Amino acid sequence: MNVFIKEKSWIAKIAATKLRSNHCAIVFFNTIYLHSISKEEIINNTELLRHEVMHIKQWKREGAFIFLYKYIKYSFQFGYYNNPLEIEARNAELDANILKEIIIFKSKKR
Repeated sequence: MNVFIKEKSWIAKIAATKLRSNHCAIVFFNTIYLHSISKEEIINNTELLRHEVMHIKQWKREGAFIFLYKYIKYSFQFGYYNNPLEIEARNAELDANILKEIIIFKSKKR
């Protein structure tokens, strides 16, 4: 599975502001958008990379519309931390198999 990484992303900056964080990674489709984190940092942070790759797998599994619907619904219903999709991604942080067959590319300009 191809995974793209986009550094210095304005959308990740907005998410960081919303989450009151200095840095942020957010996934849309098969791209990880970063704010105040470099591609090298996320690749070297295996747990964070696994977390974000699980979100990519969720996008693929659910499809874009259903994933977004569920993510927003669960966030309102349970809050960010208790969102079942976030729980699944946190559980994936310790799964060594999650990164098998992953090829990482630096994203094209978007």
